[in-house]
Amino acid sequence: MSITALDGKRFAEMVIQGANHLGANAKMVDALNVFPVPDGDTGTNMNLSMTSGAKEVKNNVQEHIGKVGIALSKGLLMGARGNSGVILSQLFRGFSKAIETKATISGKDFAAALESGVETAYKAVMKPVEGTILTVAKDSAKRGVQASQKSNDIIEIMEEVLIEAKASLKRTPDLLPVLKEVGVVDSGGQGLVLVYEGFLAELKGEPLPDSPESLPSMDDMVSAEHHKSVQSHMNTEDIVFGYCTEFMVKFEDAKLAKHPFDEQAYRNDLSKLGDSLLVIADEEVVKVHIHSEQPGNCLSYGQRYGSLINIKIENMRQQHSNIVGEMHTPLVSDRPQVPKEQQEYGIVTVSMGSGIAELFKSIGAHAVIEGGQTMNPSTEDIVKAVKEVHAKKVFILPNNKNIIMAAQQAADVSDEEIYVIPSKTVPQGLSALLAFNPAGDVKTNKAAMTDAMQHVKTGQITFAVRDTQIDGLEIEKDDFMGIAEGKIVVKNKDKGKVAEDLISTMVDEDSEILTIIYGEDVTDDEVNALSAFVEENFEDVEVELHNGKQPLYSFIFAIE
Repeated sequence: MSITALDGKRFAEMVIQGANHLGANAKMVDALNVFPVPDGDTGTNMNLSMTSGAKEVKNNVQEHIGKVGIALSKGLLMGARGNSGVILSQLFRGFSKAIETKATISGKDFAAALESGVETAYKAVMKPVEGTILTVAKDSAKRGVQASQKSNDIIEIMEEVLIEAKASLKRTPDLLPVLKEVGVVDSGGQGLVLVYEGFLAELKGEPLPDSPESLPSMDDMVSAEHHKSVQSHMNTEDIVFGYCTEFMVKFEDAKLAKHPFDEQAYRNDLSKLGDSLLVIADEEVVKVHIHSEQPGNCLSYGQRYGSLINIKIENMRQQHSNIVGEMHTPLVSDRPQVPKEQQEYGIVTVSMGSGIAELFKSIGAHAVIEGGQTMNPSTEDIVKAVKEVHAKKVFILPNNKNIIMAAQQAADVSDEEIYVIPSKTVPQGLSALLAFNPAGDVKTNKAAMTDAMQHVKTGQITFAVRDTQIDGLEIEKDDFMGIAEGKIVVKNKDKGKVAEDLISTMVDEDSEILTIIYGEDVTDDEVNALSAFVEENFEDVEVELHNGKQPLYSFIFAIE
């Protein structure tokens, strides 16, 4: 069997098979996380990102491979979560850009497109690190180009690409010492290998072992319990626009169309009919997502430009009531009320834990996105939050190193004026937000907020999810670990002992304020005991206590 010309329909099946295989093995990829903390979400992020791309492809299957590539790129871009998901989206963004004008592609075209994807991904990362998904993509693409010089058979080229991808993955511990120390390969690289295995299986017509029969929906990726916990932070009556409305308009022949299509004008007109608006257009269709109180008006407007297809309208008030059921009235809303008049500045921040969300809002955040260690928000989630703030200029505080790239990508794709302050922890985000001055200009605020992050030290206490050896420590499953500025420095079976040791390690003669944010698993007695320890041993340090109600992390310390 030989394939020397690849069309859109076959490529679409490759994408779907790749997404299926990645989805079936996402937990395995999660388990490759270097730190033994409960935030191994690379597989989850890549799975959600690839699923979003495959979902868009399924809605746009056609013979023209360039058009299918555009659909894949759009779906991945808007669904990208975490660094791994963003890099994956950039790999296929470059790939799709290279083939967008082609109806079919040859083996040489396919290999060149893979290499184009690598170039795009490397440019998207400010400081590329070798021994990661980038290396696996680069090495395998190079092998594909070499193979294309000898054969134009796409199956043979893909075989060589996969062989080198697996070999490169095995070499990642030699390039990234921390991988060798822990004894794992790079999780993002493993995710890419799974996608490529799906590609090759489809090209050969060979089913993958234990591969899901159908592509899972985005809704299936998030557990009902997660939905319940998020939705319980708001009241049904707080939903201003009650219908989640999604539809596509297939453009009519220019001679038959009632109105010439202008994407920006179309977006501006629809924005008057609701919120959470997303508009993505190409030469043939425009896709719309909007929360509206009168979805019929949105459909009628869209129909002016062509035929309505793929219509989906959901009653969000009914959904919310079903999810929340008889649960108690929440203490805090995860979406604060947004002023009707456009304001000069808006602050969007990410956090997990209703107490931390309330803390951010109390010092000036306008929108708090539910997310963090195990569920990174997507590019689309961030874009929606920015729109809901309704401000001329919006600052984003990711508060997690694995969310920064998605935030930057949101800034790239959004029409809003967005500035990302690259906070990697909650304490950094809080410090940056306190430095914000609504009377200052953008340049001054960016400098002040960025500088403020440098003057706070972050400590975190969580539990180990497996046995491992890292940073010179022998760690057993369920040990509590103290992490100072991203490095595990203490561990013990006793949570309180770890907290005391971590504070003792981090507090120095220049420390003035210790902020303790305690999580949902911490008792009042534990909080009082830790507070007493600090007062007894560090009498010059002022202690501030906040109930963050965060999962996974028993304590978060901010030391200034």
